[in-house]
Amino acid sequence: MGRMIDKNVKIDDIDLRILTCLQRDSTLSQRELAEQVGLSQNACWRRLQRLHASGVVKGSCALIDFELLGFDLTVIVMIRTRHHSKEWSEDFRRHVERLPEVIDFYRIGGDWDYLVKVMTRGMAGYDAFYQKLITNFDLATVTGYFSMEAIISNRSLEVSRIR
Repeated sequence: MGRMIDKNVKIDDIDLRILTCLQRDSTLSQRELAEQVGLSQNACWRRLQRLHASGVVKGSCALIDFELLGFDLTVIVMIRTRHHSKEWSEDFRRHVERLPEVIDFYRIGGDWDYLVKVMTRGMAGYDAFYQKLITNFDLATVTGYFSMEAIISNRSLEVSRIR
């Protein structure tokens, strides 16, 4: 279960600059981050601690070039289901969360019920994923859209420029 985020946390322009810098490079030292946002190291550290404690910053991770590891196929999988009960949805969520090829998973509104972003090793990898996805689940429609080129991927949200 995820950490609760304090919806009442007050975020100012300096906090937004900190968040923007961290999205670009979470390996920045305290000194480098403080310099980039125009604060002392101590003031920057206190703000960063508050952003972590409030749940605004949930962690940090490395961006991996999956293609260099042989994961050369990105598929956006659209799913429509006949079932909408809470129990079925929770079972399906747990099922999809266990599939290691899944890198993003959304319940959505509109003509489709779920959107799943998948990374695989070629079409055979996608077929293997597809077989695991549909096993023991009655899905009305499953459609895969195959990416030919990643134009924007893992882009940081320039929170300091959006108001």
